[in-house]
Amino acid sequence: MLGSMIRWIDITLHPGWYHGSGKRPPFFEGWYYKLITADRARRYAVIPGIFLSDDPARHHAFIQVFDGMSGHATYHRYPPEAFYAASGAFDVRIGSSRFRINQIDLDIDDERRRVKGTLNFGEGRGWPVTVPSPGVMGWFGWVPIMECYHGVLRFDHMITGSLDVDGETLNFSGGRGYIEKDWGKSFPAGWVWMQSNHFRQQGLSFSASIAIVPSPLGWFPGFLAGVWMDGNFHRFATYTGAKVVKLEVSDQRVLWAMQDGKQRLEIYGMRGESTVLPGPTRLEMGARVPETLKSNIHLCLTDLNTRKVILDDTGECAGLEVAGDISRLVKAVSP
Repeated sequence: MLGSMIRWIDITLHPGWYHGSGKRPPFFEGWYYKLITADRARRYAVIPGIFLSDDPARHHAFIQVFDGMSGHATYHRYPPEAFYAASGAFDVRIGSSRFRINQIDLDIDDERRRVKGTLNFGEGRGWPVTVPSPGVMGWFGWVPIMECYHGVLRFDHMITGSLDVDGETLNFSGGRGYIEKDWGKSFPAGWVWMQSNHFRQQGLSFSASIAIVPSPLGWFPGFLAGVWMDGNFHRFATYTGAKVVKLEVSDQRVLWAMQDGKQRLEIYGMRGESTVLPGPTRLEMGARVPETLKSNIHLCLTDLNTRKVILDDTGECAGLEVAGDISRLVKAVSP
């Protein structure tokens, strides 16, 4: 009992580690690697993970490969026993491929796609982790009954290496990457997610999401946004007392504003052409995640005391998802 408690505390304080040991279905866990070449002409997302269904026949491991420029996506399914995760480290293997915080080794060769190669990642910052606030989820990270947990492991880092994709060599050296992950029982009923680390200002990176969060008393709109700028981290979240003051979603754009007692963050996201990727429900990995890497996201951060604009910049090569019951989410935060 004591050993299990210590293990739970340890993995909660290390969001990148595998959280599924001993979990009963339904359970999923997936890591999201965003990969952009130096010239920004090639944009990929690689998503390894494990899915354990209410129906044991649906258990499997997977690697998704998404070409964000062409929109072509492939889903590579493996038996669950092909999945391995180290204890006490971020080190995941699926088949002959391996995934870590500073490197991925891809060896995929089936009828859908051939992807081989190694990419190395430089140093980078994640969402700060402390005991009271173990990452993106804040104190919610300690709540054991959440439907879906989220982690941002790297806001931005340099990439070196290349991938061979169906006979074409893609050189990612000098490019930039991002790593996040999700785990739990199911993706939310509705959410908006956005991310960019390709701003004019050097070292600027951003990630944010808002989602329908179920609770024993019903549900609430939970949100978070983080901006690394000039070595400082600006955080807005449900658990910090910040408030959403605007959320408007159309087929072309997302307008989102939030503030706390000190700052106001305004986000203008232009939606790009998306591809629907598989995402977890309690039963299956169904087609439910409209993903794009072609968005632009404009950020405006204002000091409410001085009315000074601290940040006014546009991020390119942005990831953006608008999924599920968005009307319920928008209505919940409308004044």
